[in-house]
Amino acid sequence: CQVALCARDGETASQTAQQIMHQTSSMTVGFGADVSRKEDVDQLLENVRNELGNPDILITNAGGPPPGTFASTKLEDYERALRLNLMSAVNLIHAVVPFMKMKKWGRIIAITSIAVKQPIGDLLLSNMARTGLTGFLKTIATELADNNITVNALLPGMHKTARVEELIKNRALVENKSIQAVTEEMLGEIPARAMGEPDDFGSVAVFLASNQARYITGQNLLIDGGKFPGLL
Repeated sequence: CQVALCARDGETASQTAQQIMHQTSSMTVGFGADVSRKEDVDQLLENVRNELGNPDILITNAGGPPPGTFASTKLEDYERALRLNLMSAVNLIHAVVPFMKMKKWGRIIAITSIAVKQPIGDLLLSNMARTGLTGFLKTIATELADNNITVNALLPGMHKTARVEELIKNRALVENKSIQAVTEEMLGEIPARAMGEPDDFGSVAVFLASNQARYITGQNLLIDGGKFPGLL
């Protein structure tokens, strides 16, 4: 297994790649790229192909836009959010699908959010962009299925990440509460009464990328400790 990863900061990406390679002995390369810019995506794909060959598996996971409400969001913020959380994935998928079709095998996994099932307050931009991406993914899943290319999305709830820490701090500031109080409130909304660990999420992604998941496509899989209350 060979892995390529990217981040806006190329040095951070390279350091992370070295850590992964040290722990797993799998060839891992890190690149600097801003996936909201198509020219960066094109250069990223060229670099990956030169270093590792054609991609078989794509996992998209751009960071979230800033929190905000309709009243606090400026018109220019919408376009930035769509570039980051919608068009970044669209550009990456357009770049890799031709190679997956050539091989008649591919896996596309998009990390979106529980918000595509139920919009989250104060996350207007994320709710909008990720829901648009969900419609795109469902559509192309049917178009690519006969090429043995699966397209699925993973919907994280509350996991121990820097993004969740940022959201907790923002909510604490807005509601004039302590970080501990907000954290306890959030945990109280999760039937599992705990935040997810990275391995809880990663193991599902590994399964979807495997041959064992060949008959699963067009799905939105919640990994949220039971937080989402709906049936569908």
